Amino acid sequence: MSAQDENSGTTSVRSGFELNAGLLDRWLRSHVDDYGGALTIEQFKGGQSNPTYKLVTPRRSYVLRKQPAGDLLRGAHAVDREAKVIQALGEAGFPVPRIYGLCTDTSVIGTIFYVMELVEGRIFWDATAPNVSKVERQAIFASMNATIAQLHSIDYHRIGLQDFGKAGNYFERQIARWTRQYLEDDTAGRDLNMDRLIEWLPENIPDGDETSLVHGDFRIDNMIFHPVEPRIIAVLDWELSTLGHPGADFAYHAMMYRMPPHIVAGLRGANITSLGIPTESEYLTSYCLNRGIDALPGYDFYMAFNLFRLAAIFHGIKGRCVRGTAASAQARERAQSFPELAQLAWYQASKLSS
Repeated sequence: MSAQDENSGTTSVRSGFELNAGLLDRWLRSHVDDYGGALTIEQFKGGQSNPTYKLVTPRRSYVLRKQPAGDLLRGAHAVDREAKVIQALGEAGFPVPRIYGLCTDTSVIGTIFYVMELVEGRIFWDATAPNVSKVERQAIFASMNATIAQLHSIDYHRIGLQDFGKAGNYFERQIARWTRQYLEDDTAGRDLNMDRLIEWLPENIPDGDETSLVHGDFRIDNMIFHPVEPRIIAVLDWELSTLGHPGADFAYHAMMYRMPPHIVAGLRGANITSLGIPTESEYLTSYCLNRGIDALPGYDFYMAFNLFRLAAIFHGIKGRCVRGTAASAQARERAQSFPELAQLAWYQASKLSS
């Protein structure tokens, strides 16, 4: 089965992820404009961290994102932060779904949650964007590049997100955060390559600092494209967004060039020339032009950092699998890829050390 088939669409709510439909319906009637009732709940197949549901009514459908049940690691699954950044970006004209409401009352469905617009369009779970023409694929990659550059050019003070994170010292703080989450999650075990990275990364942070709003997980499968046009109409999954280094955020996005497709949507092994996809170097050049900057001198370190960061996220997925709180049916596959991803991260770091 393809990644597109595995992740697209919805399924019946999986065992252990049921919602109290009666209490949810009551909340929706009180907090969502034009809500019509006769509620049916489905669960989206994709997504690893925060359980995501489709709320179907005769009038329209909505999307609900909630925290997972059970004990949560400190700072993880902050769906209230997701709602805040999506709301602010929508008001600034950036392509995101409309937020209908945030519920911090855990007595409704057991955790905090928010409800947003269901945006109809295309999601590409394969980074090669199959089943489109070469010309359209070129436009899809140009749209992604322009959209992440647009995000990094937004004045976060102007849209009221000056307190959405800390400015400066992004790498020190992020390395410390993911190191802490890795070390605190005893259920997932330890990995030698991760332990090496924990020592190497803080000692090799390049000079230079810059702050912008960053997405944190800007991948092709976290975007909704117009049904027939090669343009982004909504960027999803803002759980990891914060104030951070824009170059690092772009490197995470460009990590697709070095990523095997069986781990996450990646291009490694694909004949990108025949597909009409720009090379990694060309894509980096386009980003710099879209941002109006000359270069990203720390790009290779940013790549090593992001591979470490993603490995730490996969380590967290592995821990949730062990504890039985993983949100996605594909979570176990992600957990099994953790050692390979940690090895890729250390390989990138070791190249910089040689």
